[in-house]
Amino acid sequence: MFPHQLARQEVKNTQARMKGAMRPSTTEAIRLHFASVPLFAACSKHELRLLAKTAVVETRASGATLMTEGATGTTAFVLLQGRCRVFRNGRRVGAIEAGGVVGELSMLNRAPRNATVVADSLVEVAILGRREFLALLEESPSISQKLLVSLAARVQELDARTPC
Repeated sequence: MFPHQLARQEVKNTQARMKGAMRPSTTEAIRLHFASVPLFAACSKHELRLLAKTAVVETRASGATLMTEGATGTTAFVLLQGRCRVFRNGRRVGAIEAGGVVGELSMLNRAPRNATVVADSLVEVAILGRREFLALLEESPSISQKLLVSLAARVQELDARTPC
């Protein structure tokens, strides 16, 4: 089993023990969630702790909009608990569950959001702000390198799915 799969299983086990209750997340719990996010999976435990310390954890009600298509964003959301719906051009195109991340590209550029994300249940999110994230990348260049590799893999995956 790969490290990110082990972390994902550990998160599921923790969620099962919590029996659906919303509980505040500790830095260590956030680190475990971040380890299960493909974007951050190559990061070391230390790097994940640094990321987790920069995150602000908030609870959002069912029906709350996390981000709006077309708006310029400066934050990414890692879903710690709950589920969200994803819309493009007013049509539902998917869902995000615990361990998912949305808005991560806005931490690197200021392009408009490409989707609207709405909480489908009570959710707990770790919010990463652009300014804090960029400062962390300056402080820890190894994180930058790992994120570049992860983003390049995502681009290649998307490219392979797109017909010529």
